[in-house]
Amino acid sequence: MLRWTIIFLVVAIIAAIFGFGGIAASAAGIAKVLFFIFVILFILSLLFGRRTVD
Repeated sequence: MLRWTIIFLVVAIIAAIFGFGGIAASAAGIAKVLFFIFVILFILSLLFGRRTVD
């Protein structure tokens, strides 16, 4: 998930350098959404993955 976020961020930066504003904004938006999904899933895995069975 984090890999896709970085890929879309790089695409957004390259598109912005070449002047494609719409593509850059779309890729940055997708990267932002994927990053927040990653953070939420990471926090959930920290909370629920620490359970031990006795």
